[in-house]
Amino acid sequence: MASEMLNIRGMTCAACAQRIEKTVRKVSGVNQANVNLASEKLFVEYDSDSVDLSAVKAAVTKIGYEVAERTEHAKVTIPVGGMTCAACARRVEKAIGKLEGIDETSVNFATEKATVTYDPQTVRLSAIRGAIEKAGYQALEVDKADAADEDRARKQKEIKTLWTKFIVSAVFSLPLFYIAMAPMISFVRLPFPAGIEPMRYPLIYALLEMLLVIPVIAVGYRFYTVGFKALIQRSPNMDSLIAIGTTAAVLYSVYNTFQIAAGHFMAVDALYYESAGVIITLILLGKSLEAVSKGRTSEAIKKLMGLAPKTATVFMDGIEKEIPIDEVEIGDVIIVKPGEKIPVDGTVLSGHTSIDESMLTGESMPVDKKEGDPVYAASINTTGAFRFKAEKIGSETALAQIIKLVEDAQGSKAPIAQMADIVSGYFVPVVCAIALVSGIAWYFGTGGDLKFALTIFISVLVIACPCALGLATPTAIMVGTGKGAENGILIKGGEALETAHKITTIVFDKTGTITEGKPTVTDVLTAEGIKKDTLLQLTASAEKDSEHPLGQAIVLGAKEAGLELFATERFEALTGRGIEARIQGEDILAGNRKLMEERNISMAGMEEISDRLAEEGKTPMYVAMNGTLAGIVAVADVVKESSRAAIESLHKMGMEVAMITGDNSKTAAAIAKQVGIDRVLSEVLPKDKSSEVKKLQSEGKKVAMVGDGINDAPALAQADIGIAIGSGTDVAMESADIVLMRSDLMDVPTAIHLSRQTIRNIKQNLFWAFGYNVIGIPIAAGLLHLLFNGPLLNPIFAAAAMSLSSVSVLTNALRLKRFKPVTGKR
Repeated sequence: MASEMLNIRGMTCAACAQRIEKTVRKVSGVNQANVNLASEKLFVEYDSDSVDLSAVKAAVTKIGYEVAERTEHAKVTIPVGGMTCAACARRVEKAIGKLEGIDETSVNFATEKATVTYDPQTVRLSAIRGAIEKAGYQALEVDKADAADEDRARKQKEIKTLWTKFIVSAVFSLPLFYIAMAPMISFVRLPFPAGIEPMRYPLIYALLEMLLVIPVIAVGYRFYTVGFKALIQRSPNMDSLIAIGTTAAVLYSVYNTFQIAAGHFMAVDALYYESAGVIITLILLGKSLEAVSKGRTSEAIKKLMGLAPKTATVFMDGIEKEIPIDEVEIGDVIIVKPGEKIPVDGTVLSGHTSIDESMLTGESMPVDKKEGDPVYAASINTTGAFRFKAEKIGSETALAQIIKLVEDAQGSKAPIAQMADIVSGYFVPVVCAIALVSGIAWYFGTGGDLKFALTIFISVLVIACPCALGLATPTAIMVGTGKGAENGILIKGGEALETAHKITTIVFDKTGTITEGKPTVTDVLTAEGIKKDTLLQLTASAEKDSEHPLGQAIVLGAKEAGLELFATERFEALTGRGIEARIQGEDILAGNRKLMEERNISMAGMEEISDRLAEEGKTPMYVAMNGTLAGIVAVADVVKESSRAAIESLHKMGMEVAMITGDNSKTAAAIAKQVGIDRVLSEVLPKDKSSEVKKLQSEGKKVAMVGDGINDAPALAQADIGIAIGSGTDVAMESADIVLMRSDLMDVPTAIHLSRQTIRNIKQNLFWAFGYNVIGIPIAAGLLHLLFNGPLLNPIFAAAAMSLSSVSVLTNALRLKRFKPVTGKR
């Protein structure tokens, strides 16, 4: 199964999105098709063995929409030096064109620039520059077109075009509206040109209105070209509603203009030019505001894309050389100076520094880096200079993976969107039917009052808003997932976002999740006459040849205390009990109670202390010297600072919190007590973790599993929501629905809170979108007039309400930008 994200142009409302989905799903071999109206993207999953992507694109194009090619192929502008005539330009074109992977080449002699479209997987930018040099010319500094910049420029152009159209239409529709309405307002005497008074000069008045409405119709031509095309193809959309309504108004007005010309002067009261003009103007205003708001929903992606640096300083042939980021190869040695951005992912070779990784993790504090530590593209070097080896470039970097993950999430659909999708599919045809039936009914009900019936017909068509329905869910998901990415929380899709708000039980893996995952020395207790440093020094010297994690923790503890380790004269590991060694003539035993009992070493006075340490979640190690107990060194995997606060926050959110671990019940209970765990699942083998999650689910609980290791992957996959700690393994992160880029457990309640806020926002949007149409359409159909002899809804007010409905849904979604992470402070 293959999947692809396609950019779609030409959609105007939810009906368009629904139509594309239906069409693509009918293509044989397509498994899934989801359209995001807000981001104008189609996510399609298909069997690459039975269907080609070109068939999907053809199906979309056939129904009147445009598939904009994803910019997998790069476009670059290279200034060329040394050209003296047009023949030189032609020569450079030929030289570049001979390279494999070149799509298009254009060399402009006047500007001295070569514009090249090429496949970066086939040909490198350095090869293109080399071809220019080989032809005898200079390839100067490259000006590379960025895909994100191109998309931003396209959207800005679209917004500018819409505003221009609105301004033009407003310039003509405002005087049109004044001319039409001023004579009707009797309680205020408004200034009005005598030469066009409707009762004295009806034909001049009608022709002037006609002349004023023509430019408005001209700038709104897309409503007609798109709307009528969709209608002919029996798949009407929002443009169809506007096109039918305004066309009816204009044609009826043109008919009455001819009536006036024929001498029927009273037909001047039945002109609807101003309705058509003002409706188009208001819709253009709504579309302009909508385009601006839609642009703001994807700001998170734009910010992420804008983080990547354009160049890198590479150490080559004994010198430092600045090259475009695209030319960096795996294995290159890259130099980063203070204040510079890191260009690609890699590992520090030399130097020491602090790096601001907040753009990836949301963590504000810089992270110390030394030799052997990983560094990530787009993070900022704050202090020292260092060198690192490039290991992941291009689409493989952490930043690129995050961008793709967020893009995929924003293109996905939450299950809650299904209801809106179903309604959207039938919405426009139903509205057309309601408008037609209402118009006909009122025509006969009023004894043939065509003006009255036309008002009803146009109002129903214009007030209906499928856009609000189509934008309700995707905009909230886009803002929600984007806000999560800003805070180091990567949510992999709409389904995960929706499921997370239903979670009732959260299961934490202990080691590396609740605890640091790195055992450390916590207590050194000695027998009389023995110093603490001496006991720790001898124990660490004995343990330095051991591979046991507890032994390694003691060795690390001694090194951190600045103690020198002695050489061992003899060493033996005693499986399941401890170790035996001889150091500087002393016989050392270090291990558990069982080892002491085997060697008949008295533990008098230390057993109570040992039990107390165990109850605190620590592992006590007895140490004997020359057959006599010398003391106890206690080791524990310490609890993360954020664990207790995170669990308290989850409790306040009404969650049950469980912990799963392979530790014995005593140690597990001690850790659980420290952090406030409700339920402990101890002595669980790694392979049984997923079974324990399944048991909780069988109790009717919605379970989230939080883990970081390879052995957590099955449990993460089994849970309703898998949450991987970002410092963990790639396997765990791949199995998870939500990835926390930091190791801060406070991000768990933040992720759940974000889910709840986003779903709440979606429900609000759907309520207003449905409510608006449910209330607005009957009023436009004349229900108030029928029941209470109330006023009719003027088509102009209907158009204003329709435009504002979409803007209000988008504005409500943008409120999510004010979301704040859970802090644990009250």
